[in-house]
Amino acid sequence: MEFKNKKIVITGATKGIGKAITLHFLKEGGDVCAIYSRDDQAAKEMEALAQNLEGRLELKKFDTSNLDSVKTFYQGREDLDILVNNVGIRKDQVVAVLEEEDFDRVMKVNLNSAFYMSKYAVPLFMKNRFGRIINMSSVGSRYCFSGQAAYAGSKAALNAFTKTLAKEVAKKGITVNCISPGFIDTDLIADLPAEQIKEYKKQVPMKRFGKPEEVADLVAFLSSDKASYITGSDIEISGGL
Repeated sequence: MEFKNKKIVITGATKGIGKAITLHFLKEGGDVCAIYSRDDQAAKEMEALAQNLEGRLELKKFDTSNLDSVKTFYQGREDLDILVNNVGIRKDQVVAVLEEEDFDRVMKVNLNSAFYMSKYAVPLFMKNRFGRIINMSSVGSRYCFSGQAAYAGSKAALNAFTKTLAKEVAKKGITVNCISPGFIDTDLIADLPAEQIKEYKKQVPMKRFGKPEEVADLVAFLSSDKASYITGSDIEISGGL
C-alpha cells in the first residue's frame, strides 16, 4: 500500500500501458484520476475493475492536447503527488507523403499534452515540495524507424523537455523522468502486419514483446520514495534492443 491516499493523474489511462499503470496504483491504494479521450467502453471496463481494488478511481474524458480543456481540468484541484503523461498516438507514413495535419496531430498529442499537463501540475507539487512526473517516451526516439518521423520526432522532443523540466524543478523536491518502452504488447502495435511483428520480435534479444505490467512496475518505482535521487533520466525497457 505504498501509494495509499496519494493523488495520481494518468493520461491515456484506460488502455494498454496506461491501463496497467492505473490498475497498479489502484492496487496500492492510490487515488487515481484516469484521463481518456474517446473509448467509453474501455473506461467502463476500468470502472468495473476498480470496484475490487483498494484505491479510488476518478474518470475524466477530455483531450489533453487542448489547452483550454487542461486548464478546466486543473481548476479546483489542490493536491497532486504523481503525474504520468502516458497518452500517445502514431500516424506512420514516409515524410514525402505524410499529411501535415497528421504530423501536427502527433506532435500535439505526444508533446503538447505533456507540456500542458506538467505546466499546471508543477505549482501543485511546489506547495508540498514533492512531486513525480513520468513521461512515456519510446525507443523510437533513438532508433527512428522508417515511416515514424512524426512519432520519433515527438518522442525525442519529449526526452529533451523532460531533462529541461527536471533541472528547473529539482530544488523543489520534484523529479521528472522518461520511460522509453520498446515493443510492448498493446493496441499501439496491434495494427502492424503479422510479418512485421515477427521481424520485430527477432530484433529483440529476449525474443518477445514486453508486457504493459512490466512498464507499470517501472512507473511505480520512479514514483516511489526509493527513486528520490533519480531525475532527468530516460530509462529504456525494451528487452535489450
